[in-house]
Amino acid sequence: MAAADEIDGNPYAHDPETAFAPVEELSEETARDQAEQLRAALRYHDHRYYVANDPVIGDRTYDTLFSRLEALEAAFDLPTENSPTRRVGGEPLDELDTVEHVAPMLSIDSSGDPDEVREFDARVRRELARSGGGQRSLADFDSEGDGEDDPADVAVEYVCEPKFDGLSIEVIYENGVYERAATRGDGYEGDDVTANVRTIGSVPQRLRGDHPDYLAVRGEIYMPREAFTAHNRERVERGDDPFANPRNAAAGTLRQLDPKITAERPLACFFFGVLDASYAFETHAEQYAKLPEWGLRVTERVAVVDGIEDAIEYRDRLGEDREDLDYEIDGAVVSVNDLAACERLGTTSRAPRWAYAYKFPARTEVTRVADITVQIGRTGRATPVALLEPVEVGGVEVSRATLHNPGEVEELGVNVGDEVRLKRAGDVIPYVSEVVEDGGEGIFAFPDRCPVCDSPIERDGPLAFCTGGVSCPTQLQRAVEHYASREGLDIEGLGEERVEQLIDAGLVESLPDLYDLRVADLGQLDGWGETSAANLRDELDASTDPPLPDFLTALGVPEVGAATASNLAREFGDVDTLLAADEDALREVPDVGPRVASEIREFFDNERNRETIEGLRERGVEPQPVEADASDELDGLTFVFTGGLSAMTREEATDRVERHGARSTGSVSSNTDYLVVGDDPGQRKRDDAAAEDVPELTEAEFETFLAEQGVER
Repeated sequence: MAAADEIDGNPYAHDPETAFAPVEELSEETARDQAEQLRAALRYHDHRYYVANDPVIGDRTYDTLFSRLEALEAAFDLPTENSPTRRVGGEPLDELDTVEHVAPMLSIDSSGDPDEVREFDARVRRELARSGGGQRSLADFDSEGDGEDDPADVAVEYVCEPKFDGLSIEVIYENGVYERAATRGDGYEGDDVTANVRTIGSVPQRLRGDHPDYLAVRGEIYMPREAFTAHNRERVERGDDPFANPRNAAAGTLRQLDPKITAERPLACFFFGVLDASYAFETHAEQYAKLPEWGLRVTERVAVVDGIEDAIEYRDRLGEDREDLDYEIDGAVVSVNDLAACERLGTTSRAPRWAYAYKFPARTEVTRVADITVQIGRTGRATPVALLEPVEVGGVEVSRATLHNPGEVEELGVNVGDEVRLKRAGDVIPYVSEVVEDGGEGIFAFPDRCPVCDSPIERDGPLAFCTGGVSCPTQLQRAVEHYASREGLDIEGLGEERVEQLIDAGLVESLPDLYDLRVADLGQLDGWGETSAANLRDELDASTDPPLPDFLTALGVPEVGAATASNLAREFGDVDTLLAADEDALREVPDVGPRVASEIREFFDNERNRETIEGLRERGVEPQPVEADASDELDGLTFVFTGGLSAMTREEATDRVERHGARSTGSVSSNTDYLVVGDDPGQRKRDDAAAEDVPELTEAEFETFLAEQGVER
């Protein structure tokens, strides 16, 4: 096998599949030698792909090299601390440690006003004149012959670079080997994210060339815009909330406790400054020239300019190209080039006096549609979602907006690439109000198959639904999460990640499958132990005799929340009577009109839903009947609850008053009789109660009132 430095610096340019003997035939010495050559080869190709943006082998060949190295390291128990295989992530962490920076990572003063940028330049020239000059000798600009420089004569050269909108980090190399990475934190201490940053392809594990023995560099972790859009599409399609913007995506990813999650997300890094080094630099421009020689990726949009007016022009040109860049920026950083001059200028407690950020104006409410994807909800409803270039609307950054349904898409005539205007309904929910400029792609073609399970999508007027039911992983996951949530049967230990894990492992393919889970099977899953598996089994066993209202809300019957579920339970008493009720009988229930009655009847008539209910009952889940119209001690009264209650949940309190004839509503009105106030109450409800002269009851006063009315616990 060729040595790592052969073949014109391109190791393994030949077909690797023909070059490797079976692993089991290798001696340990041969395996170690081959592993070291493979590491060198993979580092080389990582550099060509992530830094030079000029790959010389295809993905298949790279994957073959990578897999071979993994096999060698596993078979011969070879050390992997700085191996390229560590890019797939290490062991999960309990928490992120805090580490001290080798040098302060200060913030930068900023403004979007060019006059303030000019004032920064004036301050720089005044200080340099006072301290002995800028980038020419004192004699060159002591124009008045008084031994002091005239600031007007001080020439200052600036380095201009994009101001990245990502997450700033410190990365340390010792003897050319990746040693540590930390977030900026408070500028003096940050989170140790060594394991996570190791997974980022554009952060080399070893420096190249004639590197210094010690190097601490500052970089910016970001998520490329195209990758951000694609990643958000995947999140939306599987039912997760998308990230608001690339910066939030990068920050959330970098602080994951499990490096494998970081490795799965498309992060990248630019380096832009030296914090400390066993190497002497004279200018910032020299640092920028050296960093790529050592394998550290830098932006190509760096310029050295003469004077502040050229720096202002640089920022304006950069702003014109902003939308064409594959990374988010929010301005330009202007730094004094001469490092000796920077030393003389010094810093304040929070920012260097030798650098300034000239920021772009905030984007308006008009932005571009980067992508349109379809999100599948718990009931199968397919909702189109516009993924947007982040834009500020009413003081809030918006990167997605619902398009509601296929009918709305057709009415707006919207598609990917269009410039659209956004508004916020009730100052809360962002939506696309109109297409400002057509991108030329026509109207978004709503898919005829589910993007998650490939089942047919059926139209119902302006709406669309996936027909896959619980065979659709997204619908199944949302159904299980809702069933186990506090609004459902409150089964602890079944959060989003664990539900997804159970479905991926094939242990849960329907709601009834939850009750077939065995401790032994759960204990084989990553992150589960015998105790957590036994606890979940106990929680499931404890959920087999739920109150009928809780069971109805857990099933996710459309339009049936806690209040309606309680009304249905009181009206019909048991699940079998409710299942047999026709629409006319359903409409007799308080708060159930014709549309809701139709939705309920349609849900219970659906064959898959009936199979789910019967499957649950076959496994021992038997909703407890309630006595219809049990009592009327609170008949005619209306309660509103706000804040947390200590002796019961809000849902339990609602059920308690409704079982005794009262009504519970979500907002205060002139018809409200009492507002029950718990911990951390909502101020709006209290203000409304004061305006309507509605009495407030503490939890203790509420209990006393119920006891006086003859309502027992």
